[in-house]
Amino acid sequence: MLQAIQDYFRELYEANPSWNFIYIYDPVQAQRVLDGLLMTVWLSVVCVILSVVIGVVGAWLQGSPVRWVRAIVQGYIQFFRNTPPLIQLLFFYFALGQFTPKYSPDGWLEVPIISNVGWAIISLSFFAGAFNVEIFRSGIEAVPESTKEASESLGMNRLQTYGYVVLPLAFRVSLPALNNNLVNLVKTTTQAIVIAVPELLYQLVSIYNDYSTAQNACMVLMFVVYIGLVGILVLTMNRWERAMRIPGYGA
Repeated sequence: MLQAIQDYFRELYEANPSWNFIYIYDPVQAQRVLDGLLMTVWLSVVCVILSVVIGVVGAWLQGSPVRWVRAIVQGYIQFFRNTPPLIQLLFFYFALGQFTPKYSPDGWLEVPIISNVGWAIISLSFFAGAFNVEIFRSGIEAVPESTKEASESLGMNRLQTYGYVVLPLAFRVSLPALNNNLVNLVKTTTQAIVIAVPELLYQLVSIYNDYSTAQNACMVLMFVVYIGLVGILVLTMNRWERAMRIPGYGA
C-alpha cells in the first residue's frame, strides 16, 4: 500500500514537475518533516503550558498590596504586548543570548547553556503569558467581591483564597479568551524559524531550498498540519470548557 502511494506521487511529479511531494517517497525528506513536526508539537505544548502558568501567577501578582510588584507586572505586560513576537525572538536570542554563560562539552567548542530552542520557548511563553495575565485578570474581576469576602471570613489567607476560590471561578470565565490566545500562540511558533529552530516551517523551507519543485507541496503540507494542530487544540479547549461549565455562571 505504502509503495503504491509513493509510486503515485513519483508519477505525479513526473507529470507535473511543480508538484513534487518528495517527502512522501524520499525517506530522508520524510524524516526531516517528521523531525520538524515533532519539534513544532513540542514547542507548542511547552509554550502553552508555561504561558498559562505565567498568566495565573501574573494575575495573582497584579493584586499584590506591594506597589513595586504591581509595577513590574504591568511593565512586563506592556513590553510583551506592545512589541512584535518576531522582534522579541531576535532580542532574546541575539541580545540576551550574548550574556548567557557557556560551557565546553569537548574542551574546545563553547556552547551557550540556553539553545535557540530554549530562547524560543522563553520568548514565546512570555509573549503569550502577557496576554494570559490580562485574560485571567478580567476573569478574576468577574468573581463577586462577596465570594472573596466569604472565603476570607472562613480564615483563608490571600493565596488560599486565590487558589481555592477565585482562580477556579475565574478560569471558567477566562476560557473562551484563553482559547483564542493559545491558538494564536501555536500559530506564532512558526516565527521561531528566524533563530533557526528546526520546527516544521524551517524543515520545509530547507526541503524546497534543496528541491525547488517541492515548494508548492511543502506549503500544502504546512497548511494541512497547522489546520490539524489548531483543530486539535480548539476541540480540546472546547471540551474542557463544557466540562467546567457551571449552569448560570460564566462559561
